[in-house]
Amino acid sequence: MTSILPLEQLKAGRFDTPAILKKLASSSRKLAELKGIAASIPNQGILINTLGMQEAKDSSEIENIVTTQDEIFKQEVLPDAFANPAAKEVQRYRQALRLGYEQVRESGLITANHIIAIQSELEQSHAGFRKLPGTALKNNRGETVYAPPQDPSEIIALMRDLERFINDDALYQVDPLIKMALLHHQFESIHPFYDGNGRTGRILNVLYLVKEGLLEVPVLYLSSHIVRTKADYYRLLQKVRDDDAWEEWVLYMLEAVEQTAGQTLTTVQDIKAALFDYKHRIRAGFKFYSQDLINNLFAHPYTKIEFVQRDLGVSRLTATKYIDALAEAGFVQKHKIKGSNYYINVALNQILLGNQQ
Repeated sequence: MTSILPLEQLKAGRFDTPAILKKLASSSRKLAELKGIAASIPNQGILINTLGMQEAKDSSEIENIVTTQDEIFKQEVLPDAFANPAAKEVQRYRQALRLGYEQVRESGLITANHIIAIQSELEQSHAGFRKLPGTALKNNRGETVYAPPQDPSEIIALMRDLERFINDDALYQVDPLIKMALLHHQFESIHPFYDGNGRTGRILNVLYLVKEGLLEVPVLYLSSHIVRTKADYYRLLQKVRDDDAWEEWVLYMLEAVEQTAGQTLTTVQDIKAALFDYKHRIRAGFKFYSQDLINNLFAHPYTKIEFVQRDLGVSRLTATKYIDALAEAGFVQKHKIKGSNYYINVALNQILLGNQQ
C-alpha cells in the first residue's frame, strides 16, 4: 500500500517550472475573464441552476451514471410523472454542490465536516468516513496498483491534515490553482468514503476556487474536461503515486481549468445575450413582463405553471395565461407527460445542448 504524506511536505519550488508558470498564467487569465462575465449576469442563481446541472451530469457520467439533459430537466420539473433513477442521482449532485457553496459562503472555510455533509447529501447516507477497508484499484490484469488507507484512524488523521492544508494559507504558499490540483489528488488518494469519492472530490475543486475568491459563484466545472480525457485523468492520478509525477498532474489540472473556463465563458456570454433578448422582446410585447418572469425562464430551462405561480406570486389561472402566451409567441415550447404540461425555454435549451457537444 502506498503511504500518503501530508501535502506540505512537497517542496513548493518544484512547481516553478517554465511549463507550469506559463500554463498558470494563461489559465488564471481565462478564469478571471469567466469571473467577470459571470458577475455581469443579473441573477447569479440562473448560472448556479443551469450550469450546476450540467456539471452534475458530467461528473456523474465519469462514475458511469449516464443520463441526458432532457431527462434531467424533466425529472426536475415533473418528478412524479417522470421517474428516472440516474436523473435523480444527478439532481442530488447539484443539491450537494449548492449545500457546499452555502457552507463556503457562510464560513469562508472547507472543513472535514463540510465535506462529510456534501457526501451525505450526494449519497443520501450518513455513514461518514470509512470504517472498513477501501476498494483497491486494479489494472486490466487484475493486479492491485493502488490501495487507499485502510485504517479508520489514518483516514481521520489524513483528512485533518487535508483540512489544514485547504484552510491555512500560511501552511503552503503556492498559487491557489496549483493548490487545488494538489488537494484534489490528495482527497482522491485518501478515498475517505464508501461511495461518492470522485463526485465529492470534483465538487471540492470549484468550492476551493470560490473560497479563494477566484470565482464569486461555482460556475467552473472541470468534469466535462475529465469526461473527455478520462484515461489521462486516471493515468496521471496513478503516475503521481508510482513516479512522484506531481508536475505532470498539475499541468493536466491547469489545462482543465483553462479549457473549461474558455468553454464556460462562451456559454455564459450566450446565456446573457439570450436573457437580454428575451427581456427586451417580452417587455415590448406583453403587459405582464416582469424581471421575476425572466428569472424564472432562465433559472429553469424547463419550467411549469407551478414554478411561475411561485416565482411571480400569481394565481394558477394567471400563470397559465402568461406561459401559454409565451409558448404561442415562440419563447417556450409546450410539452406534456402523463397529463402534466411543462415548458422549455427555446433559446436557453439550444445553448445548453450546444455546450454538451
